[in-house]
Amino acid sequence: MSITSYGFLFFAGALLVLYYLIPKRAQWALLLAASYTFYAFSGVRYLGYILATTLCTYGASLQMDGLKKRQELFFRENKEILDREDKKLYKASIKKRQRIWLTLALLFNFGILAVIKYGNFVMSNIGALAGFEGDGFLHLALPLGISFYTFQALSYTVDVYKGKLHAEKNIFRYALFVSFFPQLVAGPIERSTNLLKQIERLEDIKVWDYNRIASGCILMLWGFFQKMVIADRVAILVDTAYSNIMIYNSYELLVAAIGFSIQIYCDFSSYSNIAVGAAKIMGLELMENFNTPYFANSIQDFWRRWHISLSTWFRDYLYIPLGGGKCSKVKKYRNIMVTFLMSGLWHGANWTYVIWGGVAWSLSNYRS
Repeated sequence: MSITSYGFLFFAGALLVLYYLIPKRAQWALLLAASYTFYAFSGVRYLGYILATTLCTYGASLQMDGLKKRQELFFRENKEILDREDKKLYKASIKKRQRIWLTLALLFNFGILAVIKYGNFVMSNIGALAGFEGDGFLHLALPLGISFYTFQALSYTVDVYKGKLHAEKNIFRYALFVSFFPQLVAGPIERSTNLLKQIERLEDIKVWDYNRIASGCILMLWGFFQKMVIADRVAILVDTAYSNIMIYNSYELLVAAIGFSIQIYCDFSSYSNIAVGAAKIMGLELMENFNTPYFANSIQDFWRRWHISLSTWFRDYLYIPLGGGKCSKVKKYRNIMVTFLMSGLWHGANWTYVIWGGVAWSLSNYRS
């Protein structure tokens, strides 16, 4: 079910009626049922993937949080007999065991994503290098939103590992965080410190707030306008020009290129605005995903405004762990390059996306 379809409007409308009628303590359960129902429209068989990610990250995070609490209890009960060296050794032991759980969660979830999304791409390239013809052998259908919910779940796991929050004990509330349907298809990629905390406090959120609901409806309408009126109409011009570039002059192709930049922005931004608007109507605040990127005053500023949830995810969970900018100049550029190349590959299993990541890295380091 497309988020810009009439089916989605009917689905969301019926859900909102129920959402405002049922007791507040049952709202999160309704949202969870709706999220899994929405996901099942893309194929019931895909539910196994999101369930596997949910259960794996939930279990690993509980184990890591349990180890942390065990450490605190041990120190509290033995504070009079433990010296600094004993504490240091015990902390190192606990951290090592936490790291094992984190590694297992990362390997399991990135493994699923790698096999499904990139397995055929890798095998095709290996075959090409070996002189075999064909397009690989792993013809697996890509589950809806797998890149988005995988990143979202793993960011939660890493945050628990770092001690930024305690693990969520209620598996159903956590499942809602992973599968929340408005942002499941195209983001924003939410953080547990934002969305999960709101889900935990859902009963405390005021049900009827005219200003909030009106703001959410306006955002949704703007999103539909971006997609159906702007992006889809501009796509006709762009597709016509790009389908046979030989018959058009340079001026016409330039207009098509400008049109494509408008189309791709309105496509991405529309989904985010609809998601943020729908969540706002239900009392949940999702993060801003686009901040007028074409008004940026530099390449670096552009990346801070475009697909904010993804760029900040790569910054916080890849670039900074690699060393960020607090290292030698060579390592800094290496960290930026790895981040952009992985960002390009995230968008699709094709060398064109990898090249795009390389070009984006080059432009991000350009100084006029």
